[in-house]
Amino acid sequence: MRAVSFADFGGPEVLELVEVPEPHAGPGQVRVAVRAAGVNAYDWRVREGQFQKVSPIRLPAGVGLDASGVVDEVGEGVSGVEVGDRVFGDGTATYAEFAVLSAWGLMPEGLSFEEAAGYPSVVETALRVIRQVGVEPGRTLLASGASGGVGSAVLQIARDRGISVIATAGPANQDYLRGLGAVATTYGAGLVARVRALGHVDAAVDLAGSGVIRELVELTGDPRKVLSIADPGAPEFGARFSAKAENLPGAIAEAARLFAHGKLRIPVEKTYSLDQAAAAHIDSAAGHTRGRRVMVV
Repeated sequence: MRAVSFADFGGPEVLELVEVPEPHAGPGQVRVAVRAAGVNAYDWRVREGQFQKVSPIRLPAGVGLDASGVVDEVGEGVSGVEVGDRVFGDGTATYAEFAVLSAWGLMPEGLSFEEAAGYPSVVETALRVIRQVGVEPGRTLLASGASGGVGSAVLQIARDRGISVIATAGPANQDYLRGLGAVATTYGAGLVARVRALGHVDAAVDLAGSGVIRELVELTGDPRKVLSIADPGAPEFGARFSAKAENLPGAIAEAARLFAHGKLRIPVEKTYSLDQAAAAHIDSAAGHTRGRRVMVV
């Protein structure tokens, strides 16, 4: 089968579309004929070797965590899903024609393969950071770099839970943030003053890794109320760095529930074919994404 792989850490040019043996579902897993795979910042950060000290991988390695598709193998001990079911979930090496998922859920009616592929990791991450940063209903969360997939999920989940959000993004995405229920402002010089003019901040999450941890600590007044998913240097300022998924099955189930109730939509900004993986990583790393980028198989 065809799959995207890399044999050395480096820039997008190390990605190759190669022929590899088909994977097979082991105990507690399903295999899917992939229809779409989510493009996450985590994918290109792993490709660059950024997480080798935290979560080392062996090369050559496949690319991708999230996928949607049609089940064509069911592993031992798996129940509640059958060959032919449409599912979305999380696994390994999902930029491929076939992928094995270790966590999945049935796709709700009306959810496309392209949009579904962008949900698993970003919804898990959004739920995790809201929980870990300890922001409660009735309080205000600052989300820095909020127009991408995780930010889109954070804003909608926070709104569903009664948490107010002040969100930052580039000038072109201000209306998008407002449409998701946030009070919007731009990032860059003067951030602290702009946010303070909008209101008090109880907690803050850095979703883009744009070097704003010091400012977020200043705004919250407590480094323990600041968390980053994109800046491993956050602990240098007393803030936390969160990169490890905690409850993917629960997150996928929550994504399906929120979508079915009209409370979660993450638009697909752009799609790519497998042979365009390098372009997808270049665009993802450039930022300014509105919603999700997705590989279509």
